[in-house]
Amino acid sequence: MPRSLIRRFHQRLVECIDGPLLLITLAIMAFGLATIYSATYYMSDRTLGQVMNLGVGLCAMWLAAQLPPQKMMRFAVPLYIIGIILLVLVFLVGVKVNGARRWLPLGFMRIQPSEILKIATPLMLAWYFHKHEAILSAKHYILAALLLIVPFALIAKQPDLGTALLVGAAGFYVIFFAGLPWKVMIGMTVLTVGSAPFIWTHLLRDYQRKRILTLIDPTSEPLGAGYHIIQSTIAIGSGGPFGKGWLEGTQTHLEFIPERHTDFIFAVFSEERGLVGNGILLLLYLLLIGRGLMITANASTLFSRLLAGSITLSFFTYVFVNMGMVSGILPVVGVPLPFMSYGGTALVTLFLGIGILMSIHSHRMMIKQ
Repeated sequence: MPRSLIRRFHQRLVECIDGPLLLITLAIMAFGLATIYSATYYMSDRTLGQVMNLGVGLCAMWLAAQLPPQKMMRFAVPLYIIGIILLVLVFLVGVKVNGARRWLPLGFMRIQPSEILKIATPLMLAWYFHKHEAILSAKHYILAALLLIVPFALIAKQPDLGTALLVGAAGFYVIFFAGLPWKVMIGMTVLTVGSAPFIWTHLLRDYQRKRILTLIDPTSEPLGAGYHIIQSTIAIGSGGPFGKGWLEGTQTHLEFIPERHTDFIFAVFSEERGLVGNGILLLLYLLLIGRGLMITANASTLFSRLLAGSITLSFFTYVFVNMGMVSGILPVVGVPLPFMSYGGTALVTLFLGIGILMSIHSHRMMIKQ
């Protein structure tokens, strides 16, 4: 009898879990935990904190994997509305840290509502296009764009351009997969390029303009705005083919690399693991994205395909933007490296995305409702 109960418990525990996706994710997390330990000078409390974040993230992943996509659609509208309300509350009663008002105090803890929109926005848009699947027209794409612009603008106003770009990208992927015409995308590109002077003058803040100028010539302010890029590129280059070894990174332990365990953790990893380690890490990310695209291709409904495609390409956006800014080919915008950077809220959001992909895969044979 106990064996039967254990067998049923195990079956219930793993029946909706996608093995390859979980193994790839945990492999990246293992690299992340080892690098956080080194980046924080062997401070076990930070590493232990990330292990606890991992535990919460795995629970969130498991719960999301159990929820069929048909039931996820019921949460799309209320979750989106709650997220927008919380973003508005941030401006009214939010906590200001380092010049940015991004956190909402709840008494016993603080939350960052913009993280909710990373899931709520693509969920809302996927539900919207699924609902109007048979009668899609230009007006539906216009309304979808408005649904995307609202959270994007509120998050950018905090200011948090990095998170705003991630939310905007996640929403855009849904609209793109829903059949956005190429003519519209070309027109949007031309309009964006044409309005660049206005954006530069009126929409970007001083520090954002400085980051772009510093990207072109980091040496113009080697001890100011260019410091991050200069030190991170030195660390990446000094790693060589095989790296200096775990716990042996001099740029890291002499405190030259800023934000070592969060946004610039890739520089720490590159210095210690070198080109070979970077290649392995990139391969793991490619496998993660490839598995997500396979799940997207096999999804049974429009809602599932749009949501899975958006989440998968969001992982790509995270990786591309973070590695790009740390390598000095993109401006510094404060985007974490998925499953590597230290952080609780972001990690739980990422694991929610993994859980949603698992749900879409495990429930793909269910009858479309």
